[in-house]
Amino acid sequence: MSTCPKCQQPVDTQAINCPYCKTPLKAYGHPGIPLYQASKEEFLCDRCLYDEDDSCNYSKRPYAKTCTLYHDKTQPLITPETISLTPSNLIKIIQRWCYRNRGLLLVLGLIVISLAIALSR
Repeated sequence: MSTCPKCQQPVDTQAINCPYCKTPLKAYGHPGIPLYQASKEEFLCDRCLYDEDDSCNYSKRPYAKTCTLYHDKTQPLITPETISLTPSNLIKIIQRWCYRNRGLLLVLGLIVISLAIALSR
């Protein structure tokens, strides 16, 4: 369970609005889009990675109180677990690549078969 940024009451993580104070907790009423909110006296941009590297194009920058793209600059964008290459992950990556490029693999297979037939005669 998370807490409401306005009333500090415990709220379900999938709740779109706070059941106590009706503060919106998800952007555009969609449970999959988190809406980050600052407290009354601070702004999100002060702690945001995108404001620090000047890649933010939000119109309310640098005084945004709510944002859907906020990322705390003290947290890494990619965790070590995300980029670890174990043998099983490498196999999955290769399988996904082959699935996405199956047309190319089919054409290459036909070329190899054609060359094998031509060279055998």
